[in-house]
Amino acid sequence: MRHQRKTVKLGRRQDHRNALLSNLAVSLIDHGRITTTVAKAKAVRPFVEKLVTKAKNGSIHSRRMALADLRHNVGAVHKLFAEIGPINAARKGGYTRITKLGQRRSDASEMAVIEWVDMPATNVPAEPKAEPKAAKKAAKPAAKAPAADAPAAEDKPKRTRKKKTEGEAEG
Repeated sequence: MRHQRKTVKLGRRQDHRNALLSNLAVSLIDHGRITTTVAKAKAVRPFVEKLVTKAKNGSIHSRRMALADLRHNVGAVHKLFAEIGPINAARKGGYTRITKLGQRRSDASEMAVIEWVDMPATNVPAEPKAEPKAAKKAAKPAAKAPAADAPAAEDKPKRTRKKKTEGEAEG
């Protein structure tokens, strides 16, 4: 039976999984939001929320524990304790939000964005607006027109394939 075994393995050994969670947490602290798979986002959420709880405490001991969890990334720990902890001081939990994005084109894995709930809006790239497609007929003549800088087509002879004669085909 699987009682009390809730660790999500993510197809990795324990040391590799700990490094992955630490790196995802550092990226989330530095950038405010990260795009990753749904499984990794769900795995990093409790890891990061425990770090924020330590940051709300603010003691030297909790800072040292956070340093150990984040693999001695001093910049991330400083930002966690100086900015993220005080912003979430009044909140009792639920510091992160996971928003599903749909499937990735290459391997169809479910993607998600994990971000801070109370952080001010960061520079989010706006989704490109769908532009009406230009008629293909109008685009083709412009593409066929020779450019002024390009050499004329007469300068380079077109390479053609040599046809085999009947004697070469049998031999």
